[in-house]
Amino acid sequence: MIYKTVKSSVITFSQLMLPSHSNFSGKIHGGFILSLLDQIAFACASKYSGKYCVTASVDRVDFLCPVEVGELLTLKATVNYVGRTSIVVGIRVESQNIQTGEVKHCNSSYFTMICKEENGEKSEAPKLILKNTNEVRRFYKALHRIEEHRKLKGHMKEPIDYKSKDLIDYLLENHPVKIEIEK
Repeated sequence: MIYKTVKSSVITFSQLMLPSHSNFSGKIHGGFILSLLDQIAFACASKYSGKYCVTASVDRVDFLCPVEVGELLTLKATVNYVGRTSIVVGIRVESQNIQTGEVKHCNSSYFTMICKEENGEKSEAPKLILKNTNEVRRFYKALHRIEEHRKLKGHMKEPIDYKSKDLIDYLLENHPVKIEIEK
């Protein structure tokens, strides 16, 4: 069995944000940032595993503050968790105003990547060596997110009657919604 350190996975990528990356409000387009996130997740997981990796899922992407044209965007990625064939990559995004030096935390995301063989079959990932409490914390939090996701998936498999009076009453009492189901 092969083991590798978190340090062997580290990737940092910086790019100047140009007007061509902006949306109609003059801020950097979220879709452009998502594309960069996917690229660095691939690079990090592939560097760590030595294999081709594909994106299986993205666990929540919150845009914490806008990124301005002319800022330097830096993405920092590390492997946080490794399963049998899956790798969870944690990514932190910061923007820096080049003139003032001010740095803002813009985003933190978690991408689950799957190791693949050349024939497209899933491939075993190298196991992880955790060397400090920060790495243990990240591993544990990733494991916790995975377990919560599995619980939610199991719950959602139960058949739900979307016309039931209890469900309709719950929605009407607890959410700002009108329900006008045609018969």
